[in-house]
Amino acid sequence: MSGDGVLDAPQARIPVPRGPLPVIPPPRPRATVELTIDGRPVAVPEGATVLDAARQLGIETPTLCFLENLTPVNVCRICVVEIEGARALVPACSRKVEPGMKVKTDSERVRLSRRLVLELLASSVDLSTAPQIAAYLASYGAHPERFGEPGPAAVAGERDAARPGHHHPPVAATAATVGQPVKVDNDLYVRDYSKCILCYKCVEACGKDAQNTFAIALAGRGFDARIATEYDVPLPDSACVYCGNCIGVCPTGALMFKSEHDRREAGTWDEARQEVTDTICPYCGVGCTLTVHVQDERIVKVTSPTDHDVTRGHLCIKGRFGWEFVNLRQ
Repeated sequence: MSGDGVLDAPQARIPVPRGPLPVIPPPRPRATVELTIDGRPVAVPEGATVLDAARQLGIETPTLCFLENLTPVNVCRICVVEIEGARALVPACSRKVEPGMKVKTDSERVRLSRRLVLELLASSVDLSTAPQIAAYLASYGAHPERFGEPGPAAVAGERDAARPGHHHPPVAATAATVGQPVKVDNDLYVRDYSKCILCYKCVEACGKDAQNTFAIALAGRGFDARIATEYDVPLPDSACVYCGNCIGVCPTGALMFKSEHDRREAGTWDEARQEVTDTICPYCGVGCTLTVHVQDERIVKVTSPTDHDVTRGHLCIKGRFGWEFVNLRQ
């Protein structure tokens, strides 16, 4: 302090003494578990799932309700595998590995189970905007027509399912999910539950896994089961904050950007002509990574990578939808 009572500013050339920097302790080593998958030995950390072990060996295991940034809910049953000594097939996405476990991921029993699940889905739900499932149908030789009129994905195949603007009306409208009309009640995204396979991903993303808004949940039972807002109120009257995280996890296009929906209806949606670029969201300092999809020099949708440490694939309303001003300025 100087003689006149004014605090002296520290000299920039004199380093300020600092205490020792905190040191983050190294993570505790996890024990490894050795098992065999399709006759191949593998060692994975304790607590890993059968799906983790299979992926470590490069074994492709189909999944629908599973996503790396969500809690497994075990509802689609397409990732089931056979474990020696187990009475029933088990879901690979949630079954923890055990020492000495012997797993079969492509046995005839496994393929039959997966094929049956795919056939039931494709015979009752519009899967025309789910090219991943169309590829599964071809890979497992599924024939949905065994259970009635086949869904569009089974008829159209991979080529037509990926065609710009490809759209089919819902078929086999026996369940509440399939029987619902397309819901266009806001300017951001469209809900077409004729494509919903009740994978629960949107519910998990809206709930404790990401947004903690709990605006949607499973309603009804049996054939009346469906995704709904509280008391089935319109989306603008619900607790929805329009983060769009439900769109980001939907595997079938039941939840879709309105910009994409309108282009598909007009027959102008073409992913082959789209440029994809990663950037950082400018709205705040969190640093979320945005994957910008551009077609015809216009932004058509924004996603986020699931393996990014900051977002884990999730965004807020500004990051997901706050880009329309860029299109208006062109």
